Order: sequence, then structure tokens, then C-alpha cells
Amino acid sequence: MESADKRIIINVGRQIGSGGHVVAKRLAEEFGCAFYDRELLNLAAKESGFREKFFEQNDEQCGFFRSLFHLHAPHVSDGSFYNDAMSQESLFKFQSDAIRKAATKGPCVFVGRCADYVLRDFRNVVDVFVTADIDQRLQTVCQRDGCGIDAARKLIANGERERAAYYNYYTGKKWGHSESYDLCVNSSRLGLEGTVAFVKEFVEKTLGL
Repeated sequence: MESADKRIIINVGRQIGSGGHVVAKRLAEEFGCAFYDRELLNLAAKESGFREKFFEQNDEQCGFFRSLFHLHAPHVSDGSFYNDAMSQESLFKFQSDAIRKAATKGPCVFVGRCADYVLRDFRNVVDVFVTADIDQRLQTVCQRDGCGIDAARKLIANGERERAAYYNYYTGKKWGHSESYDLCVNSSRLGLEGTVAFVKEFVEKTLGL
């Protein structure tokens, strides 16, 4: 196992269509880190004994906004309010435990899922947020999902609303706001490879590597 002084932890938040996932994966390759995105759902499932599908249905942008609404308005619930509350809190705890456990095993890169907050007391951590120009993000989503501009715009708006609600609720910080991260970068300016190189240099200087 890596010593605490040498372990690198990079947490990457991202806007939909910004290429943040690609940047995070490339950073993991550059630094020789384990990479965790949806893999965290599998780890959390193993730790908790629940099926992975249970975590997928309650992931950071899968109906969280709706569940959050029920948490604050139980009188409109159909009786599942307490189940919703317990499910969300329990799932977040299991996932957080999986994140912390993975972080103790060696250098790693985490994508989303409030990892920056979960690992706030760990050493050698750098928190990054990746954005991009909206036109580029729309084109990326259109190509990725095979949809039109209007559908892509709706997908981005709804997905980011839920992603922000999830992050803000559990961290007490603001998703996508500069004060919540060590570095915010627009991938449209340097391209994905240029962004990877820029973030890599930032991490190296920040951690004195």
C-alpha cells in the first residue's frame, strides 16, 4: 500500500458533455491511479449487500431531485416518504464508505458522487471541476445520445439540476461554483488533451510531486 505521503487522490466534478469523464480517466492513466466512476456503485453494492441496480436507481442524477422534493414535502408522498429518506441516506453512506475504503488502498481518481466532500479529511487531495462551452456540450450530447439539440438541452438541464441538488444537499457546498474546488477548468479552451496536461501540471505543483 502507498504511504499517506505518496498517495494521490484526484476528485473530478463535471458538467454534462464537458468531457470531464475523459479527463478524469486520462489523469488516472497519467498518474497510475485506480479509476472510479460507476465502479463505485459496484463497490458500494458489495459493501452493503444490496444489488448494484439498487444503487444505479438512486445514483447522483437518477431521480434524486424528485426524492429530495419528497424529503421536504412528505404530505404529498404516497407513503413511501420514510423509505425514500432511508434509502437515500443509507445509499449515500454505503457509497461514501466505499469511496473512503478505495482511497486508503492507493492513489485514485474519483468522478463525482461527492468524493471531494467524503474525502475532505484525507491528505494529498486535489478537487477539480471541468466545464465547457454550452454549444460544445450540446454537440457532445447530441453525438453521444443520437438526439437533437432540443433534446440535448433538456437532458443537460434536467441532469445538472439533479446532480447539483445531490451535491448541494450532501456537501453543504455549491456544485460547479469555484469556491467548492481547487481548480475549475473550461475544456473548450485547451481541448481534452490540453486540459489533461494542464490539470496534471496543476496537481503536480499543488502536491509537490
